[in-house]
Amino acid sequence: MTKILVVEDDKEISHLLCDILSENQYECVPEYSGTRALETIRNGSFDMMLLDLMLPGITGEELLRELRRFSAIPVIIISAKDETTVKVDMLRTGADDYITKPFDNGEVLARVESNLRRSRGYASPHLTAGPLEFDTQTNVCTVSGEPISLTGTEMKILRLLLENPKKLFTKANLFTSVWDEPYRYDDDAVNTHISNLRRKLKAVCPDLDFIETVWGIGYKLAERF
Repeated sequence: MTKILVVEDDKEISHLLCDILSENQYECVPEYSGTRALETIRNGSFDMMLLDLMLPGITGEELLRELRRFSAIPVIIISAKDETTVKVDMLRTGADDYITKPFDNGEVLARVESNLRRSRGYASPHLTAGPLEFDTQTNVCTVSGEPISLTGTEMKILRLLLENPKKLFTKANLFTSVWDEPYRYDDDAVNTHISNLRRKLKAVCPDLDFIETVWGIGYKLAERF
């Protein structure tokens, strides 16, 4: 399971961030001071850090500078500091992304997923699931060698599922990741595109269902792949 260190001294915000992550199958470890967080990350293995800047002990700025001496894990700053100079300085220091408080839950999740995908560096442009192949450079999808005509949105959904084969995506999660905008609490768009994508894949390979529905939650790549 992907493990994320959340460094935030406001316990209410920390609990909110951990809830967002845990509900989407991420393991969350909270720390409430910069000093404790530095000790934790030196002694543990993490895939990402969410970092506030105004912390007791060493500051977020100091923690980031020290972290970059020994680790290249993605760091997303989540701070009330909204000055452009601060954002630029943090990005130059080694932050991978910057979110200003108050934040949108869906945006945080989408940024986490986006930065994890980049950090894992999907070097091969060819994503596969059984007889399904998707070339991320040409956006060509084939099943058993037969090309499948997909819309741009269908390609984004399929690529997201293939790049995260073990992850269960809620409908809100899919919406914010694919449409890159806050969730509108309307599942019709997601349901319609998933249905159309399934129909096109089954037209070529009727014996396989590549997308698994987890009722009441969302969708994931079928476990057989």
